[in-house]
Amino acid sequence: MAARLWRLCNLLMAAFFGLAAAVQVVYLVPAALTLLVSINPSITDNGVWRSLCDLHSAGCVVGTIALACSLFAYAQGNIFHEEEGRELFGLVIITIWMSLCRSSAKSPLGGARLVAAVVVALFPFVSWLYIYVNKDMRESWPTHCKTVI
Repeated sequence: MAARLWRLCNLLMAAFFGLAAAVQVVYLVPAALTLLVSINPSITDNGVWRSLCDLHSAGCVVGTIALACSLFAYAQGNIFHEEEGRELFGLVIITIWMSLCRSSAKSPLGGARLVAAVVVALFPFVSWLYIYVNKDMRESWPTHCKTVI
């Protein structure tokens, strides 16, 4: 049961990262890595997979720090209303998910880590739904965001 749920979470995240990659290339690597995990969870033991995961995660951490500094200095309200805020959350999601995938090689996900995986896998879709339904948030979008959906 836990193994199937883990694979399903990876499929959801691969779909999220794949959709997000259509807008920002930074999601392409986690989309591919996560798709591989959903097909074959033991791939996380592979040295090439781990190296790509580590390298991309390190870049995401650096990007997260840079965006957080920018947001703290210049944000004027709700960070979800700022493009940098949404990008920041995307990088955090990548980092958390890659960490969960990487740690799954040591021991199968279960208990708290599996619950965390389900929450993280559902978060992007719930966030998209919230942002899409929230009329006030849509009105504050820049023009290029209004034409995407």
